[in-house]
Amino acid sequence: DLHDVLSIDTSSTGITLDGPFANGITDSEDNLIAKALRLCGVNAAVHVTKNIPSGGGLGGGSADAAAILRWAEFDDLVAASRIGADVPFCMIGGRARVSGIGEIISPLVHRDENVTLITPPFGVSTPAVYRAWDDLDAPRQRGSGPNDLETPAIVVEPRLAEWRERIGNATGVTPILAGSGATWWVRGHFPDLHEKLPEATVVLAKTIATL
Repeated sequence: DLHDVLSIDTSSTGITLDGPFANGITDSEDNLIAKALRLCGVNAAVHVTKNIPSGGGLGGGSADAAAILRWAEFDDLVAASRIGADVPFCMIGGRARVSGIGEIISPLVHRDENVTLITPPFGVSTPAVYRAWDDLDAPRQRGSGPNDLETPAIVVEPRLAEWRERIGNATGVTPILAGSGATWWVRGHFPDLHEKLPEATVVLAKTIATL
């Protein structure tokens, strides 16, 4: 149920947005949708109903760009990776291991799994997290958890550490950061988290993407 909705009109141009997470998204040339349109050589107006939290590390922008490329029947994964490392995976979908700079997709066996996503009331800038990754020399100092971006993400947004503790206390499970943040996720269904963490956006999702 967690998905953006795109409407495409080839008789016009421009990008418009609405939905609960449209704030902070622009129609600038840096928008991944605009980059996808340029990559496939198409002029079109795109309206996005933004249901995936922005700056949440959930790949919403990449999925939107992938939707444009799939609609345009563009299948060059190497070129797609240049506008966003997550875009090729979103073009293919399913469950996979991704390598290279995002362009090498190795499908894995389908596996359903319930996870709970918890997005704090703030986002995290992906470029800022990767700059912090470089500053910390993170490739040589890999984190102890499953997501090596957790440490630089907390450097960029220290409130993430507070939310990691709050989610852990509320669920009894150590949460895992999604992408570059700010969303945390835990395996399983925790229906009372809305009450325990009223400021957060809590979504139960059935996923096939976890390793």
